[in-house]
Amino acid sequence: MNYQFRKATDTEIPQIWKIIQQAIRRRKEDGSEQWQNGYPNPETIKNDIEKGVGFVLADMETIVAYSAILINDEPAYNDIKKGQWLTHGDFVVVHRVAVSDEYLGQGLAQKMFRHIEDYAIGKHIHSVKVDTNFDNPAMLRIVEKAGYTYCGEVYFNGSPRKAFEKVLEA
Repeated sequence: MNYQFRKATDTEIPQIWKIIQQAIRRRKEDGSEQWQNGYPNPETIKNDIEKGVGFVLADMETIVAYSAILINDEPAYNDIKKGQWLTHGDFVVVHRVAVSDEYLGQGLAQKMFRHIEDYAIGKHIHSVKVDTNFDNPAMLRIVEKAGYTYCGEVYFNGSPRKAFEKVLEA
């Protein structure tokens, strides 16, 4: 398949929201607390797209995966506990990674992370940071397979999350 990685458009919000809802259901089925409190929601996706940080992986006209990609924009990362980041310069942060149910098991999350890493290099940034709940086995496997290093804990709304970083080669 020849997937396209690009910025999401506002007309794609319904497709993206469907994928996010599928991921919310999967987290619940896994017994995870992540995304079980009304976040993310359609407004979150709309805001991502308005800010230019919502990205999709598309198979022709079909959105197969979504993520938000921000640069140096995660205040929670300023205070890491029980560890430390590998680098202290500019970084890309990845949030809200979700793959469509119809495309699970095809390595698309890995493909998305490779595109995100290429995006970072294209911006002359050599660090990608991501966090996830302790009880999100799917994302924990993805970051492990993608070569991310566990760095410690960050907190969102008082809840600890595992924080990872990957230093990219130029």
